[in-house]
Amino acid sequence: MNSNTEHEGRGRFGERWLKIALLLVLWDIVAVHVAYFLALWLRFDCRFSAISPNYLTQYYHSITLYSAVAVLIFAGFRLYRSVWRYASVDELLRCAFGSMLASVLYTAARWFYFLNMPRSYHVFGLIIQMVLIILPRFSYRFYLSLVSSFHGRGGEQERIMIIGAGSSGQMLLKDMKRAPETNARVVCLIDDDPGKQGRFIEGVQVVGGRDEILAAVEKYRVDKIFLSIPRASAEDKRDILNICKETDCKLMQLPAMYQFVLGQVTVSQMREVSVEDLLGREPIKADMHKVFEFINDKVVLVTGGGGSIGSELCRQIAAHHPRQLIIFDIYENNAYDIQLELREKYPELNLEVLIGSVRDSRRVFQVFDAYRPQIVYHAAAHKHVPLMEDSPCEAIKNNAIGTYKTAYAAMVHGCERFVLISTDKAVNPTNVMGASKRLCEMIIQSFDEKIKAGKAREIPQMFTHTGIENADKDGDGALWKDIKTEFVAVRFGNVLGSNGSVIPIFKKQIEHGGPVTVTHPDIIRYFMTIPEAVSLVMLAGTYAHGGEIFVLDMGSPVKIADLARNLIRLSGYKPDVDIKIEYTGLRPGEKLYEEKLMAEEGLKTTQNNLIHIGCPIPFDEDRFLSDLESLMEAAYKNRENIVELVENMVSTFHPEGKKPSGVKDSVYSRLVTGEGR
Repeated sequence: MNSNTEHEGRGRFGERWLKIALLLVLWDIVAVHVAYFLALWLRFDCRFSAISPNYLTQYYHSITLYSAVAVLIFAGFRLYRSVWRYASVDELLRCAFGSMLASVLYTAARWFYFLNMPRSYHVFGLIIQMVLIILPRFSYRFYLSLVSSFHGRGGEQERIMIIGAGSSGQMLLKDMKRAPETNARVVCLIDDDPGKQGRFIEGVQVVGGRDEILAAVEKYRVDKIFLSIPRASAEDKRDILNICKETDCKLMQLPAMYQFVLGQVTVSQMREVSVEDLLGREPIKADMHKVFEFINDKVVLVTGGGGSIGSELCRQIAAHHPRQLIIFDIYENNAYDIQLELREKYPELNLEVLIGSVRDSRRVFQVFDAYRPQIVYHAAAHKHVPLMEDSPCEAIKNNAIGTYKTAYAAMVHGCERFVLISTDKAVNPTNVMGASKRLCEMIIQSFDEKIKAGKAREIPQMFTHTGIENADKDGDGALWKDIKTEFVAVRFGNVLGSNGSVIPIFKKQIEHGGPVTVTHPDIIRYFMTIPEAVSLVMLAGTYAHGGEIFVLDMGSPVKIADLARNLIRLSGYKPDVDIKIEYTGLRPGEKLYEEKLMAEEGLKTTQNNLIHIGCPIPFDEDRFLSDLESLMEAAYKNRENIVELVENMVSTFHPEGKKPSGVKDSVYSRLVTGEGR
């Protein structure tokens, strides 16, 4: 809409409002005159001739002035500025109090000037005046209710069930009743409170508790279900949703709780039920006080800061006053997006967004030289399993060698803490991506062991090009005397809504009418939301003393096939009827399940019961670092035997189709198929 059109629209609206206000003023003046005349008439048994001339004279002399004063009082109560199609109890009370105040002042003035009138004159006048004032204001809403009810009998509107007959459900019901243009009507309510069952709210019956959902859907021919229970626990909500998804109805639910508290529940704000709501656990709420104390006034670098995990790290860091936040990413579009977002939301933030690759030693050293970050969150990585199977050398270059070069730069530039973002795919990996992340974990463990042993100078500086100075520029070894960088890794599973997550893919497939493709009917994964994962990553980083692999508790694993079916049902379709599910077979390097710990690792507790520490598997750090140099050379030469080289370095890596040594066929078969898990 252009400015001229918008201005004209506002002008027409203003003119219409002014006309309505003037009509109401005229009505109120007439109403006051009529109300008190009828009061006098009723006092004398409805006979005009019986009214005393003295009373009539006093009425004529005072009523016009009183009507003017009453209109001013009504204006003070905003009776000429309300939108009466949405009139509610608030408007009714303002009409009543305004009318009472005007009548009290009128009565007091008459007594003050000794203008006596019958007491019933004031009582009847107040009652009739109040009725006449309220009548035109609520008649429009009453008319809309009649229209809504009349159209509701036509059977063409969507038929809505609201689950939850509390305050939020009542607000939602009222909003639908006063907005008949929504082309929907509420046909029944569900609530587990026995005290509400069988009763009516706004003319709609509470037909029963959650056990009656399926029967009520069939009886009332429900098309859509609105979930209106903002205070329900995650488990209760999951149980109710599991019942609802057995119907063919589309499911919607209330917006965020703060909107409910502010009384902003409307039909337009209802959102679709998400798969996260079906996970059946409360959102993880970490106590971030220590994290933000740790970050406050520090220079923080996030590699891969434009990605799904990296960008959320940046958001949470930016909110808690770092001295400077540096975003480092090779993909400029993502980096630009998060830059715009943070600059708009945190205009005072000292933000630097830099483009570069963690594989480039010269660029990484340049960044550390210029900014001297005190904390590094290393999220840069290739994560797509099947693509890395086809390009294994790239996985090694970017994930393993990129981590090594960034960690080395952090160490020699006085970084206090280096936090590696790892994955459950690093546990007993069957694919190159998982193995490359296991190499990353071994790299930070090697760095930590060398630093604690006072042998940091033995860590080789690896690069594949000339023109970069040795980290020990002076050659006197002074650099190695005060190395204190702490290296830790944080391991977790899949995050909902991240780049490459199955859920956005499933939603697109459903939008196009299917089929929804799942690799295997028994494949399972752990899931966590991006903010949950990032808050725990940051919290784990504060517990670090160096060398730990922190493992996040992600609850129970979920079947991917169940996620697909739930998404189809939540979209209002029937799985395998309206939308087909096709099983395409496991992709290269893909496992049926992901583990959070290796069999050889144990668990230590931390201050947070959602964060555990895996005891590191011992290995020969010197041999590992030597082999890593050879692996880097092979990766940059794009050698075809790169997978075999990785397999020799990562004892737990068993590429697809290979059986771990010393494991019986029957045992391995159960591991691969996921039986018994």
